Amino acid sequence: MIERNDLCWCGSGKKYKKCHFFEDRNTSTAAPVRRSRPRKGLIKTPQEMDGMRAAGAFNGYLMDYIRPYIKAGVSTEYINKLIHQHTIDNGHIPACLGYHGFPKSLCTSINNVVCHGIPSEKEIIKDGDIINIDLTTIVDGFYGDSSETFMIGKVTPEAKHLVEVTAKALIKGIDAVKPGVPLVAIPEAIEPFVDSQGCSVVRQYTGHGIGKKFHENFTVYHHVDPDCEPIILEPGMTMTIEPMINLGGYEVTTDRVDGWTVRTKDGSLSAQFEHTILVTENGAEVLTLTPFQKSSGIRLCVNDVQFK
Repeated sequence: MIERNDLCWCGSGKKYKKCHFFEDRNTSTAAPVRRSRPRKGLIKTPQEMDGMRAAGAFNGYLMDYIRPYIKAGVSTEYINKLIHQHTIDNGHIPACLGYHGFPKSLCTSINNVVCHGIPSEKEIIKDGDIINIDLTTIVDGFYGDSSETFMIGKVTPEAKHLVEVTAKALIKGIDAVKPGVPLVAIPEAIEPFVDSQGCSVVRQYTGHGIGKKFHENFTVYHHVDPDCEPIILEPGMTMTIEPMINLGGYEVTTDRVDGWTVRTKDGSLSAQFEHTILVTENGAEVLTLTPFQKSSGIRLCVNDVQFK
């Protein structure tokens, strides 16, 4: 029988009394039996894993392809056109285009834009900006999803701090992925670190399961939340980890005109990094590494700073 101070059966990492104790007490007088979420769709077959690897590889290649064009004086629409055409020329599909009505082939989020920024001819990248490039591609029915935040020219020390904290937060989230640990281990690795650096984790937007659908199966929180699903990580699961970190508070607002662009409520800077991950017997396989990252033995590169 599980005692009140034992770890909960659900794998949340919380004490039973803080988790499912009252729910179980109200539904049964018997000792709770360890329950788990149905496995259907959570675990990829070997063939599906290969499909995810191919999608991730092209997505990573696409990020390196666009890297030289992310510079001052370039419009975000120009970047969109390059990504769209290069994806199509390689026989693949830009996943963002038309997704729930999104009008472009990628998201470009500058400075205080948290996510879902819409490329525009009028939006010109400037020296001192930070800009997140968020790419999702469909390769033979499988999705690859990644993003990077670029520092343009000479940025402020505060902006540089934010970008580096965000990159480190993603690395900490990836390193928390191991078979047999609860899903909540990811936010437990990310949020305390971010808080210690004087930044905040956006709560309204999360990572997700991914495969033959853009968003599938489960939600990957980056902050510790009671709604984090009681899932134990197993080899064959695929997901995105994509912390959005603000220099100020975590609250955000969505543009009422375009219905997409998400900004920090207090106007502070925001940054994001993202990789698509496969859980393996040994930990996490990063599927969306770029060719440069693979050849350099790193997982993220922020201008002249490399993260292994």
